[in-house]
Amino acid sequence: MADTKTTSKRASAARKSPNVWTDEERAAMQESAKERKAASRRGPGDERAEGEQELRAKIAEMPEPDRAMAERIHALVTESAPNFVPRTYYGMPAYAKDGKVICFFQPASKFKVRYSTFGFQPDARIDDDEMWPIAFAVTKLTARVEARIAELVKKAAS
Repeated sequence: MADTKTTSKRASAARKSPNVWTDEERAAMQESAKERKAASRRGPGDERAEGEQELRAKIAEMPEPDRAMAERIHALVTESAPNFVPRTYYGMPAYAKDGKVICFFQPASKFKVRYSTFGFQPDARIDDDEMWPIAFAVTKLTARVEARIAELVKKAAS
């Protein structure tokens, strides 16, 4: 039987294909890898202080008006759920309980979109009947929006 020769056309075509991820998504994944590595070296006693420091550094890097919104949301979450541990999540401010992210703030500038997002992860118990929202577009922090965020965070913390 004659030897068959395999080609590498498919492999080279795959290498030349356009990127699947945007630069922003790739950067977020790299941030997540750094966060997990740092967390693995951190002791339980250092988790809150170091998480707070990392979160505040991320907020400081944000352009206005994202920075002001992130600072206010940080205050709302820490007041509403003092047991949540501040940390970063894919380079965004987030809050965890028992090592699991419960909620996070995604600034509009992170993925160059028209609104910021305040979202919840599956471990947040914000269930409301058979269907409920888990992410909220935020364009402006009004008294009503702040009250809703505080209400949802308290519910998630319970």
